[in-house]
Amino acid sequence: MLIRYKKNYEKIAMGLLSFMPTEKDLKKLQLTMKQYETEESKQLYLWKEEDIIGIIGITILETGIIEIQHISVNPSHRRQGIGKKMVKALKETLPGKEIKPNEHTSAFFEKCDTAEEGNQSIN
Repeated sequence: MLIRYKKNYEKIAMGLLSFMPTEKDLKKLQLTMKQYETEESKQLYLWKEEDIIGIIGITILETGIIEIQHISVNPSHRRQGIGKKMVKALKETLPGKEIKPNEHTSAFFEKCDTAEEGNQSIN
């Protein structure tokens, strides 16, 4: 189940985001979290089954396109389709919106073949 990020999920969210190659540095990770908490165009969602095991972060571009900035699953739950489920749930949460990967999440889209209109990233 996809749930909206709340401040009381901060530690688990930071832990999941830290698996992204771009978020290895603590200061960078803290800045990213602050952006998700304060910028209206950025939204963070968590994937909850029994526990929170995944995270997906988006930016709503001026064009109305949704760009996936971050997608990460707890390593012990990988290769079970959680990432695909998160993208599918995001599409259901934001119906009628075009959802595309960025340069950091496009490899995931290609690997999972979840992109509907090609696997091109937006820069």
